[in-house]
Amino acid sequence: MATTDLTEETIMESMASLTQNYHITISDVDFTKKMKMSSAFNYFQEIANNHSFNLGIGLNHISESFNVTWVLIKIRVDIVRYPLWDEEIVVKTWPHIPKKYEFERDYSISDMDGNILARCVSTWVLLDLTSRELRKSEIITADYHGFHTERAIDCTLGKIRLPEEFEMVYRRMIGCSDIDMNGHLNNSKYVDFIMDCFTMDQLRNNQASSIQVNYLSEAFPGDTVLMYRHISPTEPGRVYVKGTRESTGEIIFTATLLTSPVT
Repeated sequence: MATTDLTEETIMESMASLTQNYHITISDVDFTKKMKMSSAFNYFQEIANNHSFNLGIGLNHISESFNVTWVLIKIRVDIVRYPLWDEEIVVKTWPHIPKKYEFERDYSISDMDGNILARCVSTWVLLDLTSRELRKSEIITADYHGFHTERAIDCTLGKIRLPEEFEMVYRRMIGCSDIDMNGHLNNSKYVDFIMDCFTMDQLRNNQASSIQVNYLSEAFPGDTVLMYRHISPTEPGRVYVKGTRESTGEIIFTATLLTSPVT
């Protein structure tokens, strides 16, 4: 049997990123039979956890060793083409050298021919499970030598500048089924809340080609979130969405979408 010698360079290259295949199932698509935006967020969340595990900084390890967990605070996704029901896709992820508090991680989605369907950049932090405060990145270590430096999207994930005027679209009480392993509203659930700010006809005729979500405060079971929307009169296709905690008025998240007609 032929054997292959794995050089150190080859091993480091294989650790620098992770690629996984996914099958678009019925639960991954909306009424148009196209992938839901929240499904992409779920793929990104899963593959990030798998790659972190390979690097020795997976959820179980960091929670047991350092009493912290990974929390997504900013993300942007640009869609080239939405995958369809029953389609096979390839998702890839790669992290970057940590900053003082932040960990940047990028993603791509491709079809089986290698054509890019979506690009994504994200920012994660470490949250103390007891105090719910941020911890410095230096408390965990991983060998980042040889990691990729290219960015999936050439952008900076900064603050979303909101317009002054919003219309309230609906209110949503957070239920137990919305909560993830960290005990708060899962990041992909926010995306479903955002898409529910639109009507069926609006979603049938227009689709989001880009979305950025900034997660500002945790939401928990029993919280009621007020969902607000602003359709820009000066930027064609630009929509702003925010969610506030009804009991306090605190902004839980902000988002901006760029929409375009379905062709």
